[in-house]
Amino acid sequence: MSKVCSLKEAVSAYVHDGNLLYCAGFTHLIPFAAGHEIIRQGRRDLTLARATPDLIYDQLVAAGCAKKVIFSYIGNPGVGSLRIIRSELEAGRLEWEEYSHFGMISRLQAGAAGLPFIPMNQTAATDLEHNNPNIRRVTDPYTGREVVTVPPLNPDVAIIHVQRADANGNAQIWGILGEQKEVAFASKKVIITTEEIVDEGVIRSDPNRTLIPELIVDAVCCVPHCAHPSYTQGYYDRDNVFYLNWDKITETQAATQAWLDEWVYGVKDADEYWQKLGAETHERLKVSPAFASPVNYGKY
Repeated sequence: MSKVCSLKEAVSAYVHDGNLLYCAGFTHLIPFAAGHEIIRQGRRDLTLARATPDLIYDQLVAAGCAKKVIFSYIGNPGVGSLRIIRSELEAGRLEWEEYSHFGMISRLQAGAAGLPFIPMNQTAATDLEHNNPNIRRVTDPYTGREVVTVPPLNPDVAIIHVQRADANGNAQIWGILGEQKEVAFASKKVIITTEEIVDEGVIRSDPNRTLIPELIVDAVCCVPHCAHPSYTQGYYDRDNVFYLNWDKITETQAATQAWLDEWVYGVKDADEYWQKLGAETHERLKVSPAFASPVNYGKY
């Protein structure tokens, strides 16, 4: 059976109420279109895990999809707080767990490796230990010193955006790499969203760029511009104007709901959303080609 399907079909099949969801991507490749589809399908009681929640989780929380967030650093990058998540946390309406960046990635590494926990060197962030009972200390059996440990993180479903993938799910990423590989191997189900689906021969021509192999992928969805307002290296730029505007929009609940009504509920899919952004935004986010030097794999 083909793994290629629409994003709507993938969310319907694999994202369920009460799931622990991880939308990957660091700085770029954040699957906003998937978050919007989850909102449109009315998912509830999700636990949202992510190293840096970014606007995607602010939007999901604003739409009433979440009961809990698991995170390391929480904010609108370069702007300030995520107003929606912060207000829900302060009001006690949203459960939460906080880790350091390294703690979150270590949890994923433990989950991917099937480990019961993973040790880390002590850091200066002792307040996190006092406020999160999942962060514990054990004695290193080799040196006798104390090390910090965190439990594994195994999301029910991961959504990972990539530049290109084949129909089987072999997915390639270039530019800034985040936790995509660890998330994919730690998760029970994996949805790949991609800027383009390419022939298997294209993937095989540059195998070292394949970060996620087909054997752990459940769905492949071709979703151009999926990452807006973040960016996809080589395809379109970060929409800094949007990030600034979101801070203003979320000053009031009415403005936030009006945005969701117009830009999420009011469009049927990612393509209609992109077209609604308009030609001026498309032109502003265009990027010029900047090709890497060719790599010679040789032939025998």
